[in-house]
Amino acid sequence: MPFNSIFAWMMKKRIHQIELFQKYPHEVQQELFESFVQKGAKTEYGKSVGLDTVNSYEDFKKIPIQTYEDIKPWIDRLMAGEQGLLWPTETKWFAKSSGTTSRSKLIPVTKESLEDCHYKGGKDLLAMYYNNHPNRKLYNGKHLIIGGSAQINHLSADSYFGDLSAIIVKNLPWWAEIRRTPSKEIALMSEWQSKIERMARSTMEEDVYIIAGVPSWTMVLANKVLELSGKSNLKEVWPNLELFMHGGVNFEPYREQFKKLIPDPKMNYVETYNASEGFFGIQDQVDSDEMLLMLDYGTFYEFIPMDKYDGVHSTEIVSIADVELNKNYAVVITTNGGLWRYILGDTIRFTSRTPYRFKITGRTKSFINTFGEELIVENAEIAVAEACKRTSAQIREFTAGPVFMKDEHTGAHQWVFEFVQYPDDLSRFEHVLDEKLREINSDYDAKRYHDLILDKPVMTVVGAGAFDAWLRANDKLGGQNKIPRLSNNRRVLEQILQIAEEEISI
Repeated sequence: MPFNSIFAWMMKKRIHQIELFQKYPHEVQQELFESFVQKGAKTEYGKSVGLDTVNSYEDFKKIPIQTYEDIKPWIDRLMAGEQGLLWPTETKWFAKSSGTTSRSKLIPVTKESLEDCHYKGGKDLLAMYYNNHPNRKLYNGKHLIIGGSAQINHLSADSYFGDLSAIIVKNLPWWAEIRRTPSKEIALMSEWQSKIERMARSTMEEDVYIIAGVPSWTMVLANKVLELSGKSNLKEVWPNLELFMHGGVNFEPYREQFKKLIPDPKMNYVETYNASEGFFGIQDQVDSDEMLLMLDYGTFYEFIPMDKYDGVHSTEIVSIADVELNKNYAVVITTNGGLWRYILGDTIRFTSRTPYRFKITGRTKSFINTFGEELIVENAEIAVAEACKRTSAQIREFTAGPVFMKDEHTGAHQWVFEFVQYPDDLSRFEHVLDEKLREINSDYDAKRYHDLILDKPVMTVVGAGAFDAWLRANDKLGGQNKIPRLSNNRRVLEQILQIAEEEISI
């Protein structure tokens, strides 16, 4: 097919550009920085913080760091129709963030951030895939996108908010739209039970080559497709399926389940780091789970060492030129969507500086450090994956939080699991989880010594649907939303346990 040849040529051209920013990372970021300062000086926000007086990165570091609460008044004004506030060009789209720790956020999306960041990320993922797997013909088949929903902002028919994936679908360029499935009508539905049913029925007869989505929701759709088709695995439904592009949560706890859903050793899995605020990383190597930091997407990066992290009051902030390997950093971004020195909420660890590759380690607010154990999401997901592997278990979702010390009782961590396949030995699952955490986290191990501070994990299993019910109760049910993996308090735990108890009583 001629289009495949044209597309392959375009991808090779882009690979050359990616190689250039890998070779000259600091120069690319500096050029972006200078462009942002120039553009930002024209905005109302830029004038209020003195962007017109910034002549160097040291000057820029005097601009306040921000959280969502700091920029929310500006976003409220943008949604009311004002312009030129955070970015000089028009802002009419707002992405509903899939944040796990608070109510939903609405992130401004500009034409520049949509085209030069989010769409560019999708193209680059395919470019790297073609580079790693030559002579593929992905454009012979359909691309199944499991996205969210969009609501129209009542102030304007052309201004709306919704999941980022919905904003992307509503504005897809022609070259992406011609192969996307399902129809926009189905893709943008907001009621998820009906949506999954219609999505399954409409795509099971298509020739799907690529699936893109969050692992947990992709599993829900896959199981519905198998139920309706009567097939035993997805390769029987879609014989040419060869690529799953995933992000949002760590894939390891789901890997074994996908091997059963797609029993094909040639099936490929590629991780992306794509958020409402921007597209930041792509797994660019076949045999590595590290991601390449994308430096020419309209995002200027800064980093706060987590051992010095104090939110907006943090004083030690470095540019990409000064990051160290194997150190946990909070990510701070300035973007062509109008975010200025914005604390993203994610934490990463660099594994390479030539080029800059990294792993996501968690969230600035998603950890357990009640007893000095400094347990982060990366630790939890590694340990859960190991426990699943060694007990033949498959999880749907999990979360964990502290059990506080009381009277003569030591503290502990309570883990709540919803299983797709129950462990062959729940006690062994618990033991492996604890053992692996002690192996990879010396602080946790020290607190577990002779059970002096931390007792062994407390395991709780809830029935099917408990986590979805929690998402629904918190208005987070949908393709991009995630369960908080770790919490430093018991709020999420108690809510899920209460929901699970109510489900049983009904």
